Amino acid sequence: MRWSKPLRLHLGVLVVASLLCTSAPIIWMAFSHGSEAAVSAGAQQMRAMSLRLIEGYRNTLQSGTEAVALASTLPQLVSPPPEDIKAKQQFFQEVLRNVPNATSVYAGYPDGSYLQVINTARRDVRQTLAAPDGTAFAIRMIARRPAADIISTLGFLDSYAKLIAERSIEDTSFDPRQRPWYRSVIQDGAPVSVGPYITGTLNVPTLTIAAPMRDDCKVVIGINIHLQTVSRLLDAGEISPRARAYIIDDDGNLVAHSDPDIMSRIIALWSRTSGAFATTANGFDPSLKTVARLRQDPAFAGGGLARVDFDGETHLVQIAPVSVSGLFTGSEAAIVVPLQDLVAEAHRLLVRNLFIAAAFVLAGVGASVMLSRMVSRSLYRLADEARRIGDLDVGEKPMSHSWISEINTLANALAASRHAIAQFALYVPREVVRRIVNPETRTIVKAKRQDVTVLFTDIKDFTTISEQHSPEEVVDTLSAYFELLNTIAERNGGAVVQYLGDSIFVMWNAPVDDTSHAEHGCRCALAMKAAVDGLNETNLRNGRPELLTRFGLHTGPAVVGSFGAISRQQYTAMGDTINVASRLEGMNKELNTSILVSAATRDAVADRFTFRPLGLAPVKGRAEKVDIWELVGEIKE
Repeated sequence: MRWSKPLRLHLGVLVVASLLCTSAPIIWMAFSHGSEAAVSAGAQQMRAMSLRLIEGYRNTLQSGTEAVALASTLPQLVSPPPEDIKAKQQFFQEVLRNVPNATSVYAGYPDGSYLQVINTARRDVRQTLAAPDGTAFAIRMIARRPAADIISTLGFLDSYAKLIAERSIEDTSFDPRQRPWYRSVIQDGAPVSVGPYITGTLNVPTLTIAAPMRDDCKVVIGINIHLQTVSRLLDAGEISPRARAYIIDDDGNLVAHSDPDIMSRIIALWSRTSGAFATTANGFDPSLKTVARLRQDPAFAGGGLARVDFDGETHLVQIAPVSVSGLFTGSEAAIVVPLQDLVAEAHRLLVRNLFIAAAFVLAGVGASVMLSRMVSRSLYRLADEARRIGDLDVGEKPMSHSWISEINTLANALAASRHAIAQFALYVPREVVRRIVNPETRTIVKAKRQDVTVLFTDIKDFTTISEQHSPEEVVDTLSAYFELLNTIAERNGGAVVQYLGDSIFVMWNAPVDDTSHAEHGCRCALAMKAAVDGLNETNLRNGRPELLTRFGLHTGPAVVGSFGAISRQQYTAMGDTINVASRLEGMNKELNTSILVSAATRDAVADRFTFRPLGLAPVKGRAEKVDIWELVGEIKE
């Protein structure tokens, strides 16, 4: 007997050996790094993250600047509202969708008209405006006319720009011409940055980018960025829990801060004062004095990293200008991180790496067991797939992917087998296919004598129909017809043995045993007739031919199984029962009926269906006459 061991043992040895070979260098490398290496890594991390943070803030300003520049070129914005109001609203809404950090975008006109579209994604904005549920945008419009009355409305739109509600604003004292952004643009005649200042609609501190219209310099376009949004853009928590970032203007005044508490105090201060703001707000963060000193040093003012001490602790400080397209000139962003936070994180990583390296070795056996189970699950899935194929569950299923190529090859082979058997089942009754592919029952399909119920169908004047319509139209019509009858036959437990031109040969009690085969055959014939009647109504509406179908049913003994040559066989049934059923179908033409059954079938189900007697009639090719009955309907209980 050859030596062999379970798969999990082989994998366990391999995994443990490889982990031992890799963990030793990891442990050595971890201990080889000292505190200075940790500081250097932390500084590099801070530099990269702070630059990314500052770039995010710049991008927000740049997006606002570009949006205002684009708006200033659009001719439909020159006319005051309510002219072209839909076009103006749609453009402003699109601006807010593309500049998600903007609070609102608006236009002020020399006659005092004003149009503002507000992004209501923030809950505090919705509360301030008392916006109804589902509001995505708020539209404020002030239309000044030559008359004394002024139109002042506030509308609310959903995300599809559909108006939800609208109300008038009685307070018409708001005049865009008095706002700082309008006056600055009119004074300079060029794009300007303004702020922080308190907005007129939301009454919150904001930064503004504004520019004159190219075609009318008295019309001013502006976009607002809430200071709270600026604070969120400055979130430095990714660098360190105690890291902080803030924006200072050209005069060294604190504009926005990443600390929510400090930012709330700044906003509250702005909401109350308009004068001595800087001297009060600048006391909120003790690092501002140090940053103000570093701003005077060219080595750090342009983005250099400085190590400074204040509050009894060493900090890393980085300063970078944030002006965009000539706006917000002199504004700078400062990132301040306690050095201990960066070093402590590096030390924690060092200890963690040591534990991880040790844990890898201990987890090797467990990992190998899990690995072997993963392989086993893939193999079991393939075995289950093979079982389903044997049960003729051959519907198309997504093929499970394994990281082992051999398993994928086996899965592809099973998928090909499933497809081949599915195609085979299209030509042979499913139960026959099931028995053929089952190694334990392959011989059961050999021919044997048994009672069956047989149904034959035929389409009246099908030759004439074929002559009057194109081959493609005939094929389409016949395909829909066969699909309908095949579905009904399978639903009633019948096996479609063969298609004979425009006819169908259906059988019950073979290959699947059915003690009520006569009943199922009669019910199937009635269902087929009703379905064909419905199909004909559709065909007539669509200009397709009407398919008047005749049915013949007979119950009796037949030899059922596989017939033919050794190299090519067919599953079918033979005997007088088959011939009689076929002849009964043809006799419908003479008797002007639709469904004819023999006495044998009628006697088996006389208490369940209604029949009309037609008497004895000779059958072609048969010496004895056959007692014929017309199947009328099913008796309802």
